[in-house]
Amino acid sequence: MWKSNVCLLALIARALLGQSSYTRGDVEDGQRLFRANCAICHGPEGNAVPGVELGRGKFRRASSDDDLKNIIIKGIDGTAMPPHNLTEFQAGTVVAYLHSMAASASDTSTTGDPVRGKAIFEGKGACLNCHRVRGVGSRLGPELTAIGSQRRAVELQTSILDPNAEILPQNRFLHLLTKDGTTITGRLLNQDAFSVQLLDSRERLVSFSKSNLRELVFLDKSPMPSYQGKLSPEELADLVSYLVSLKGIDKP
Repeated sequence: MWKSNVCLLALIARALLGQSSYTRGDVEDGQRLFRANCAICHGPEGNAVPGVELGRGKFRRASSDDDLKNIIIKGIDGTAMPPHNLTEFQAGTVVAYLHSMAASASDTSTTGDPVRGKAIFEGKGACLNCHRVRGVGSRLGPELTAIGSQRRAVELQTSILDPNAEILPQNRFLHLLTKDGTTITGRLLNQDAFSVQLLDSRERLVSFSKSNLRELVFLDKSPMPSYQGKLSPEELADLVSYLVSLKGIDKP
């Protein structure tokens, strides 16, 4: 039954994308635009505004894709929905991403216990060895204090089970070889035409002039280990629920 549902969702997603002639790359662009422009108010699941569930096809004022694109571009007068400086095609990629969200809608965030998940995060999962939450942990991996306001539950679960499935640009790792034979691997912080800055394995900020490098290679795999088979389904649900609960630094 589970496999049948997955196949059905995949068919729905392909059908929706085909209707508007958007490629998978376009949908990924729509995802990035959604995160940058929409998630701040609507949340990563699209359900932070009462009465609206963008990730499940529930809208207040739109009954078609054209309506959605018009609202994204022009906003709604007299409401908190602002206009956005996007082309019609860009708005269309956001709509295509909303369709893909609906096709992969998940209740993962509500099935686990965040308190137990926190214990797994800090204990069995050893996540603080690479990640930091509210000032505690390592800076080597991405900061997770507000990850629940940035990523969907299904995306977080995928990152835990298959870290190589999506490596965000800000989380890329580099391997460098200097002209004197020194090698270093670290998370990219910044680079320009002349230099590159990394956070190395000991959490040191290091900077190199590109003229002194023999090799500069982006790693195509995430340094994060997969937890596939290492966590039970219940533990995985608890861990995802904890991550979803991380909305930012608590106000006093």
